[in-house]
Amino acid sequence: MIYPTRAGVLAAAAGVPVALLVAVAVPAAWAAGLAWPAAVLLLAGVDALLAPRRGSVRLSAPLTVPVGAAVELVAAVEIAGQTGLAEVAVGADALLRLDDDGRALVRLEAGRGAGRIAAATQRRGLARVDQLWLRWRGPLGLVWRQRSTSCDVAIRIVPDIRPVREQGAQIFKRHALQGLLAQVDRGDGSDFDALVEFRAGMDRRAIDWKQSARHLKLDAKEYRTERNNQILFVLDAGRQMCDPVAGLPRIDRAISAALLTAWIALKLSDRVSLTAFDSRPRLGSGFVSGANAFAELQRLAAGIDYSGEEANYTFVLTALASQLARRSMIVLFTEFTDPIAADFLVRGAQQIVQRHLLLVVVLRDEELEAAIDRRPDTPDDITRAVTAAGLLRDRLLVLTRLRHMGVHVVEAEHDRVSERLVAAYLDLKRRNLL
Repeated sequence: MIYPTRAGVLAAAAGVPVALLVAVAVPAAWAAGLAWPAAVLLLAGVDALLAPRRGSVRLSAPLTVPVGAAVELVAAVEIAGQTGLAEVAVGADALLRLDDDGRALVRLEAGRGAGRIAAATQRRGLARVDQLWLRWRGPLGLVWRQRSTSCDVAIRIVPDIRPVREQGAQIFKRHALQGLLAQVDRGDGSDFDALVEFRAGMDRRAIDWKQSARHLKLDAKEYRTERNNQILFVLDAGRQMCDPVAGLPRIDRAISAALLTAWIALKLSDRVSLTAFDSRPRLGSGFVSGANAFAELQRLAAGIDYSGEEANYTFVLTALASQLARRSMIVLFTEFTDPIAADFLVRGAQQIVQRHLLLVVVLRDEELEAAIDRRPDTPDDITRAVTAAGLLRDRLLVLTRLRHMGVHVVEAEHDRVSERLVAAYLDLKRRNLL
């Protein structure tokens, strides 16, 4: 495809005033005024003939990228006999957000060069770049030569496990219950380990009076930290969890926090399971243990799809209560604004807490809080602030009801939810509530 550059259009347009002056001054020679546009057209034709006719572009991209991360697409350009600048553009699906409409300038040296196109991943899935455009100017700069090329570059967008790599080891070292010395385990759990002679500094409540009377000395029970607790991560993948917060869907924020906590739990010898639901259960895994099982959890988390259906708390929580044979810790990631749906959540939680430990994780709604704090300038601002205050009041009421029932609640900002969830899990484990 050949079409004029901006310089070519401006050069041709510059002849319009000249042609008008000639037509006014010498009406009989009005045709002479068309000499300028004709000359520009002729030069554009020469420029098109002199410009290199063939060019090629190849695109390279990483195979996998975490959601919410920046990605760089590299376009390798080759135009024989061309120097100066060329332009490339890419066409991608909605999973990628392209900076500057996916365009980049390429500086050519000896007919070759490379351009870098910045992009960011917005949702999990398989992002495809299916079209490439390359254009270059002729030597006079009056015309563009453009070539379109189809390609099939796929980028798999996976859950963000950067917090596991960057914070996991530090958090584990800071909070791990298993110290370097064996004595750290003892006397701090709920699993009976041995009967030892009572020593000064030990808890008097640990004295076994029957055994002490039998052996005519004070004997005390020594405990160790209980292991192999069952931790079940339940992710609401319904409509409200697919709404974005700070550019990413809530469900992706929840998956990152769940994977970090799951990694810590596996390192602490607990058993972990992953479940996702909307109107019904969509994904479920059995309990796994050992650090090597983290890759399987990551693979399952990548398969959690975005849904437009409402969450059915009654169905899912009732099914969990009937399936779990032993006491487990259930970590529920959800979001609610509808009072009716929140009421179903409270009723389902009331059934769960009778036997299991329930931890509900919600993200703070910064948009509603900002609407309240913003200074109102118009009546619409006042209406929005009053509505936001009512929604936050209903939300606080539901969370308070859950806490009064014995449900543990974590409400955190989107960038701190992973840290807050890990701290809550380790605190519950230290208190032997699992």
